[in-house]
Amino acid sequence: MLKTRIITALILAGGLLAALFLLPPQFVLLLFVGIVALAAWEWAGLLKASATIRIVYAALICVPCLLLLAGGMPLPLLQGLWWLAVVFWLLLVPLWFRAKWPLGNGMTGWLVGGLLLVPTWAALALLHQRSPWLLLATMALVWVADTAAYFAGRTFGRHKLAPSISPGKTWEGALGAAIGVCLYGYAVAQGTGHLAGATGGMLPGLLGLLLLTAVSIAGDLFESLAKRQAGVKDSSALLPGHGGVLDRIDSLTSTLPLAALAASYLLPPAA
Repeated sequence: MLKTRIITALILAGGLLAALFLLPPQFVLLLFVGIVALAAWEWAGLLKASATIRIVYAALICVPCLLLLAGGMPLPLLQGLWWLAVVFWLLLVPLWFRAKWPLGNGMTGWLVGGLLLVPTWAALALLHQRSPWLLLATMALVWVADTAAYFAGRTFGRHKLAPSISPGKTWEGALGAAIGVCLYGYAVAQGTGHLAGATGGMLPGLLGLLLLTAVSIAGDLFESLAKRQAGVKDSSALLPGHGGVLDRIDSLTSTLPLAALAASYLLPPAA
């Protein structure tokens, strides 16, 4: 299993790098649509939809992404999507964790799937448009958080973070994720020269990194809750050793919209 997991991870990493830096931008955005379509197909599976409905739902999720792409991705519309996602993750999801509302297969489940995936596609598109390096750095932040949380939790974990949702996660792991992300952010800022030119000191940047870390953990937990309610371990078996696409992008669905929203206000438009 470990060998399969490593091989799949290497293939995914190589494919991502090749896509980001070698493919024409429009092809990359269409690739992102394909990824979102697979994730939508898996989400419909968590809602216990039939095979036909899963395909239809995946196609429907692609429609707003393709319309945004065809319309030139107007920034105010993208920002509106990201604001909806931010409100969902920062205000509604904490209440969801407390109440453990069931997704079911009614309108709520379908709408939540769209709210997870369409803003994520828009964030992938905007960050890649600004710079493939910016998108890669943002995704790497999530990977650093996941890796640091795993090792810190495995080494020091004693206090459960959300035992009824994901018993393996601990507060020590979350603290390890926060420390890892802050160190990563410092290294990136130092390496790119942004640290010397930072206005207002390091505090705003550190607070932003901590918020992204917390949101990434929320994304992971939310998908864990959805899988637990569906009675499955993985969202699918599309990725040998890793489960499904949703299992790989769960933290990204919460983190990327927030990062893209910040980038849309703080960074200059792409040339």
